Amino acid sequence: MSAQPRFELPLSRPAAAASDARVLTEAVTRLRRALRASIRTDYPWETLPMAQVELLQVLSEHSPARVSELATRQRLAPSTVSGLIGQMITEGLVVREVDPADRRASVVTLTDVGREQLAAWTGAHERRMDAALAALGAADRAALAAALPALFQLAEHLGEPGDGPLSA
Repeated sequence: MSAQPRFELPLSRPAAAASDARVLTEAVTRLRRALRASIRTDYPWETLPMAQVELLQVLSEHSPARVSELATRQRLAPSTVSGLIGQMITEGLVVREVDPADRRASVVTLTDVGREQLAAWTGAHERRMDAALAALGAADRAALAAALPALFQLAEHLGEPGDGPLSA
């Protein structure tokens, strides 16, 4: 195993905030890219686009849901979510039905196939992450565990209103 460069965030220095943001963004981007690439190597069936996975995750917790609710939760334009939902209906991952509370509207519900795909996706990613974590030393694993609450809090701050919907 080759030595990897160690990145340290100078979080205690306010003047380095822009650099902190850049390095943290790079680390998150690399993690996502590496995880997706490793999954596709080990599990070639894993082809779900991340935007669809994220919608499946939301629907697993909040189903049924209107497209507008999904768009708000994911901070995406309703037209973007509607297009993704159309693709997911074709793949049998979700169904669109009349909203029983308001027959003028429709809701999206996760199908059994969608639940199975999400469970397989989650399991594969957890196995890969478990293997990668096991390859780290105890100090690095402890540092990552200690950072998790701050990372979740950071995600909450990034998700605060004010930025408006984004298109995919």
